[in-house]
Amino acid sequence: MNIEGLMTPDPACCTPDTSIQDVARMMALHDCGEIPVVETAEGGSLVGVVTDRDIVVRLLARDNDVASATAASCMTQPALSLPPDAKVSDAIEMMQAHQIRRLPIVKADGTVCGIVAQADLARWATSEQTGDLVRDVSEPQRLG
Repeated sequence: MNIEGLMTPDPACCTPDTSIQDVARMMALHDCGEIPVVETAEGGSLVGVVTDRDIVVRLLARDNDVASATAASCMTQPALSLPPDAKVSDAIEMMQAHQIRRLPIVKADGTVCGIVAQADLARWATSEQTGDLVRDVSEPQRLG
């Protein structure tokens, strides 16, 4: 199966200049933990992602001024992504290798067309694959 069959199509996106408050509101409205960051309000290529963890660890925990913060202030970049015709196994392997829970799906022209989350893969994968994915993504990162 291709990832296109599992992804959430047309996810909410923001730009690097979008306020963090607006990014957080988008997460609440769309019940998600990651917002892809694209070049302009009209779309364009994926330039990064903002996760709920990015907001907490890179802004709140460091006492940064959240009122003036933008997506660019805490986004993860470059963002890893896959094309819609990638295999589900490719997504599982990428998420395990990089310890990420969500993965933007990007067309050949660089535009975001979907997003796949760990939960999406768990609904399709075997119990063993799901267990491996959750374990590998949740493994504490080694510093140093």
